[in-house]
Amino acid sequence: MDKSALEQLNADLSTKRPSAVVEWAITRATNPVITTNFRPYEAAILHLVTSVMPDIPVIWCDTGYNTAQTYRHAETIIEQLKLNVKLYVPRQTVAHREVLMGGGIPDIYDPLHEEFTRQVKLEPFQRAFNDHRPDLWFTNLRQGQTALRDTLDIVSVDSKGLMKVSPFYHWTDKELDQYLETHNLENEFKYFDPTKVHGNRECGLHLS
Repeated sequence: MDKSALEQLNADLSTKRPSAVVEWAITRATNPVITTNFRPYEAAILHLVTSVMPDIPVIWCDTGYNTAQTYRHAETIIEQLKLNVKLYVPRQTVAHREVLMGGGIPDIYDPLHEEFTRQVKLEPFQRAFNDHRPDLWFTNLRQGQTALRDTLDIVSVDSKGLMKVSPFYHWTDKELDQYLETHNLENEFKYFDPTKVHGNRECGLHLS
């Protein structure tokens, strides 16, 4: 899809409700997936997508460093929405990694932080995508989260043709709060990403 066609598509989709965006996307896919880390507002995108396709693979790359509250939240949402979770974890345990890296989470300025990020996030994510080979990827990216995400839109396409769809891209926190309340879904605010540290840092999960 060329740039002008993609821009027109996003302009058209921006006038539609997120549920219509999901329905449109599903008709174009043969092997869709949705990824989640159960961070704030993830319950909304999980509910939205599974309302259209209940058995869609839900890829959860668990770093092993989530808070106790995030794990409890994940279990609640998995049960409530009957999610078809495909769990991916790092090849090393937290205890093993801490021995090799000197204990704790390497600071973002520590040379070990890049390897830490590869081990706990990038490698499990790539393994998951190699296993599932999706042609459509639902995410909960939203405008205003990071500088990179401000350059994206509802639909983006990578160099290999993988379509990434973010139905709530233009929605605000207030609108998502209302969505969660309407559908009796809890939110999660104690999520911790050990590879980002600061909330406005990019997650790194972007295929080229």
